[in-house]
Amino acid sequence: MTTPAPSSRQRWLVPVVVVVLSVTVGGGLLAREIYRRPDQPADDASVAVSTPSSSSIGAPAAVDDGVRMTDDAKRHPQADTVRRVLEKYFAAINTRQYPLWTEVVTDERAASQTQTDWKRGVRTTKDSDALVYRIERSSGNSLRVLVGFTSRQAVEDAPLFFREPCIKWRLVLPMVLENKALKIAAAIDGGPPPEHEKC
Repeated sequence: MTTPAPSSRQRWLVPVVVVVLSVTVGGGLLAREIYRRPDQPADDASVAVSTPSSSSIGAPAAVDDGVRMTDDAKRHPQADTVRRVLEKYFAAINTRQYPLWTEVVTDERAASQTQTDWKRGVRTTKDSDALVYRIERSSGNSLRVLVGFTSRQAVEDAPLFFREPCIKWRLVLPMVLENKALKIAAAIDGGPPPEHEKC
């Protein structure tokens, strides 16, 4: 008894399955390479950065429980420096200390707001629950820091476009090296608008 020869359809089945599997695996590997975050070489990302020292006016070092970070943000080589800068930034706002605020923002940003205007803008503000989601390298030695926080203020002091007493913000803060210290720069024109919602 002889077995019948396989049909031409069966002869092509195995090669087609092998090709489809190969293309799928290759496509998956290619997608992984395309969407993987770029490695940050230590020599580029960990430029020597000094952290602004505690102010002589004795400002608190943290907001409530301090600035928290996701595991992803903690892995960045500049995570501790970013945390300290943000803690001073929020402490300055919460205690209304313009000189402390100017220590952690760029000269350009500080020059854009007089002390009187700045104090008027934060007179009832209390920021808390700061969480850094991600820290990414930007151009040169600058960073982009995705941070969320809660802001409570009198309704009349809330932003004109969102008059609420409690706002949850998520925004990208650009940080740059200025005088060998990491500082918060003004928001980038054309950058993503800050996300916000009512508490």
